[in-house]
Amino acid sequence: MIRNAIVPVAGLGTRLLPATKSQPKEMLPVARKPIVQYVVEELVANGVGDILFVTGRNKASIENHFDSDPELVRALNNTNKTDLLQEVQFEELNANFFYTRQRQQRGLGDAILCGQNFAGEQPFVVALGDSILGLHGRSKTMGRMMQLFEERRASCVIAVEEVPLDQTQHYGIVQVAEQCEDYCRVGNLVEKPKPEDAPSNLAIAGRYVFSPLIFDLIRRVQPDRKGEIQLTDAIQLMCEEGKRVLAVKLPPGECRYDIGNFPSYFETFVEFALADPLYGEAFRETLKRLVRD
Repeated sequence: MIRNAIVPVAGLGTRLLPATKSQPKEMLPVARKPIVQYVVEELVANGVGDILFVTGRNKASIENHFDSDPELVRALNNTNKTDLLQEVQFEELNANFFYTRQRQQRGLGDAILCGQNFAGEQPFVVALGDSILGLHGRSKTMGRMMQLFEERRASCVIAVEEVPLDQTQHYGIVQVAEQCEDYCRVGNLVEKPKPEDAPSNLAIAGRYVFSPLIFDLIRRVQPDRKGEIQLTDAIQLMCEEGKRVLAVKLPPGECRYDIGNFPSYFETFVEFALADPLYGEAFRETLKRLVRD
C-alpha cells in the first residue's frame, strides 16, 4: 500500500493576483474550505498517511492550517460552540504532515525533486495543491491509480480527463499507445499543444503515482526557456525508455477543478457553494434573484 504523497504548493499564483499577494492560492476558500484541505482529505480517504508539502516563500499559512490550535479549541469549548468545533475536526485527520521548501521557482519537476529524501526508495503519490478532484473532493480515482500501479508494476500512473479539443493548449496531453479495459498505456506526452498538434484530448488531471525512478529522470531534464524543469518531460523520458506509463480516466460525473485563474475559481466556488448541505439552497435562491435583477 502506498502511504506517501508529495503536494507541491510553492507556485506564486500570479494569475490570481491580487488575491494571492499575501496568501497562497492553495489557501483560497472554495465554499467553506481552503483548496488544499480538499486535496488532503482526498489523499487521506484513499489511504495516504504521510504528506509532504513542498512550499515556498509566504506559504506559512498552509502549515498553520494543518497544525493543531489548542487555544481555538479551548475558546470554542468555553463558549459552547460545538458546531464550530466540528468544522475544525480536520486537525484530527489520520495523517502526518511534513514540510520542505523549494528555494527557487524552477518548475513542477524541481518541486518533486525536493521530496526525494522524503519518498526514499518507495513509490509515492503526487497531488497538485491547487487542483480538486470531484465535487467536494470526494474522489476514489487515486485509490484506483495506486491499485493499478501495483497490479501492473508500472513506473508511473497518471490521472487524465477528457477536455474539448480547442482547450488542449492549456494542459499536458497524453498520446495513447494501447487502450485497455479501464486504463491505457501512454506512448508520449505533449505539454500544452495547439489543437491541431494534440495527440488526443486526454489532459493530465493533477494526480500521479510514481516509482522512485522519476527522480533520476527529472535530473536529466533540461530547463525550458523559462528556466523551469517540466515534470512532463521526465515522464516523456520514461515513455521513450520503454517504462510502463499508464493513464486512468476520471469516471463519468467526476472532473478536475483546476484553480489556476479567476474564471475557474469563480465557477468552482459557485458549484461547491450550491452543493453545500447547509447553505446551498439559500445561496441558490440568492443567485436566482441576482440573475433576475
